[in-house]
Amino acid sequence: MKKIDDDDEFLEKEFDFSKAVRNPYAKRLHKKITMNIDVDALDYFKTQSSASGIPYQTLINLYLVDCATSNKKLELTWK
Repeated sequence: MKKIDDDDEFLEKEFDFSKAVRNPYAKRLHKKITMNIDVDALDYFKTQSSASGIPYQTLINLYLVDCATSNKKLELTWK
């Protein structure tokens, strides 16, 4: 079985990392939470997940990030 040091040595010999660019998304933090979601809303994201192959939790997160970055405002009306 290879040691980690052997893998590092292989990478350094075989690849040129001098022009490597750090992943800008690597430092984004995620926080685990528990929340209640409407069954229909959850079903919607699970259906989208099946169609896209992206986990539904990731889709929900992407949607929320899009809302936050585009500064979408909720428009709630009570009847």
